[in-house]
Amino acid sequence: MILAAGQTAIEAKGVTKQFGTGQDAVKALDNVSVSIRENEFFTLLGPSGCGKTTLLRLIAGFDFPNEGEILLYGENIAPLPPYKRPVNTVFQSYALFPHMTVAQNIGFGLEMLGKPRAEIDKRVSQMLQLVRMEELANRRTSQISGGQQQRVALARALAPAPKVLLLDEPLSALDYKLRKDMQIELKRLQNETGITFIFVTHDQEEALTMSDRIAVMSRGKILQIGSPRDIYDRPSVRFVANFIGETNFLEGDVLAVEGASATVKLAGGGTIVAGLPEGLKPHGRVTVVVRPEHADLVKPGGEADLWGKLENIVYFGTDTHYYVKLDGGEAFIIRQQNSHGAGSGHAVGNPVGVALEANSAQVVRD
Repeated sequence: MILAAGQTAIEAKGVTKQFGTGQDAVKALDNVSVSIRENEFFTLLGPSGCGKTTLLRLIAGFDFPNEGEILLYGENIAPLPPYKRPVNTVFQSYALFPHMTVAQNIGFGLEMLGKPRAEIDKRVSQMLQLVRMEELANRRTSQISGGQQQRVALARALAPAPKVLLLDEPLSALDYKLRKDMQIELKRLQNETGITFIFVTHDQEEALTMSDRIAVMSRGKILQIGSPRDIYDRPSVRFVANFIGETNFLEGDVLAVEGASATVKLAGGGTIVAGLPEGLKPHGRVTVVVRPEHADLVKPGGEADLWGKLENIVYFGTDTHYYVKLDGGEAFIIRQQNSHGAGSGHAVGNPVGVALEANSAQVVRD
């Protein structure tokens, strides 16, 4: 998807939100700043209580910041009530009217805006086609499935053509297969409408699947913003590396720093070159992360960066996980994709080496 160069749709500048006072005060957002581009699928990702839904509510106008600004195309909208913002929200509970038909639900917001009947009918028809529900237009929403209700909620939110669509964990109530289908559907809708989507989730796979960029949050702060590949392959903070997918943590000492990489002597033996987060110039003891699929098992006599003993092998169908206890005592997981009829040739209890792929190691801030 091509983003409009330099165009910012939503910007939070130094936003702080506190609930309660005195000893009972809770700082839900702590001096948060972020710019979200026009036509972007942007995801706020983090565990419960990290502040992602609070930030979404501030953009929507359901809450107001104690400090800072919320800008929409450069205009400060922080003081404006929700109905004066060209922003719509899709919640976890779809809040559809069960006594109304699909078409009536989609057109409800347009009626509240006082749009002419002909314009409403035309827009409803367009939305039904967009979410592929033309045949269910006259069906009551109490008579359709959860996935279909989700699409009606999306169509209703998209009907007034908002500049920004906010989505607060809208897929959480769906079963796994339907969730996967709706992830593809959401991305299609965003591409076809060109509307900026701001999506909130705690599901890492969901964020990686759909997003143009991701902001990982914890304790009211944004720890890292980047593309799904940046967030996964180049985490800058230990929390991000641990929260996104599975990873291996290795301790070591910095021997030298050159540009954006460091030479690290690992505690378990071996010297590797690891990438550095922007602005970090480390010295002394550091933590290095390596994703399980970026390493290979090596039999004795081969070349490896680390050595240890194979403690367990777990078959997952598409891939196999090999659990190694390194000579330095650290645990290390290797994930290898299975090919038809191929065996690993490794057995539990055998000594093995771990060979790291080039450019796969990354130093993280603790």
